[in-house]
Amino acid sequence: MATRMFWLVPLLTAAAPILTEAAQADRDAGSTSITAPEEAHDPATDIASITADRGIVTRPGRFTIEPSFSHAHSNSTAVAVEGYTVIPALLIGLINISEIQRDIFVGAMSLKYGFTSKLEAAVRVPYLSINEDLREREVFQGTPVDTLRESSGEGLGDVELSARYQLTDGWDGWPYIIGAMRVKAPTGEGPYDVDQRVIRDNQGNPIGIELKNRPTGSGFWSFEPGFSFIYPTDPAVLFGNLSYVWTLKEEQGFENGGTVDPGDIVRFGFGMGFAFNDRTSFSLGYDHSVIRKTTFERNNDIFASNFDRIQIGSLSFGLSQRLTRSTSLSLTVSVGVTENAPNSEITLKLPISL
Repeated sequence: MATRMFWLVPLLTAAAPILTEAAQADRDAGSTSITAPEEAHDPATDIASITADRGIVTRPGRFTIEPSFSHAHSNSTAVAVEGYTVIPALLIGLINISEIQRDIFVGAMSLKYGFTSKLEAAVRVPYLSINEDLREREVFQGTPVDTLRESSGEGLGDVELSARYQLTDGWDGWPYIIGAMRVKAPTGEGPYDVDQRVIRDNQGNPIGIELKNRPTGSGFWSFEPGFSFIYPTDPAVLFGNLSYVWTLKEEQGFENGGTVDPGDIVRFGFGMGFAFNDRTSFSLGYDHSVIRKTTFERNNDIFASNFDRIQIGSLSFGLSQRLTRSTSLSLTVSVGVTENAPNSEITLKLPISL
């Protein structure tokens, strides 16, 4: 694993001098009792930003550099039955039970810039390392011996470009309302870009297709308009978001079903947070995604049956600690509450404002 995480070294090395400079600036300003308005700290932003990118837009003329690291773990079990029942309690045939464990490590660098007091633009560049282990028995074979297969993938993920515009200023009892537009480019290696391998039974008949390596990207362009809100109500802060992900369909070749149209996604989330003091804050949140099924121009597999939609929900709690006036550190832990969500995900962020 150490060899796969070599790319974290330059990431942390680049962030170290910036963090040191920010800490020195904070110590130099420690004797000043009055803070300029543009340097004022807004705890509502830190609380709402713990679980997602829901904070108030970046101040005009300022950069925010945010290195981050996350680890997601998934564990699932699938049961396939080939046989028939004589009576409800008796099954004649073969039962294939497979267990999949997947670990996804993501190191990312985000850059944000405030053009005005209401407009912000950002870019996020992720790098992924994926490890997947599959434990199963030979397909439709009466053997008591388990086999373990491993696959992995590593490389650049899908780069994201986004713009956010603050519609309201939170005055007269109104919440902060922020509109957003996010575009994700297929810069990572998609599932149709990696090599495929045909799975055959003991008679040589094809029974499925598997990927030799794990893809690091979606392989499709996607556009995500949406909005979020932040409502300070002392001593708590309420926040939420709603967005729609539209993915462009693309031609992937006859063997892959012709034109592939990935299912669109509806995303929403909400939560609340508390500020313990001017440096430490805590929040709880819930995020949910409804993913429609992927459709193909040519349905090559007439026996395939898929659900119309997939539900992915996760419960998150996070802690944010402001290290200096311009630097904070946040830790988020997410637990999946639906079958298709990752079992657990840990995210560490270090936003640095310049």
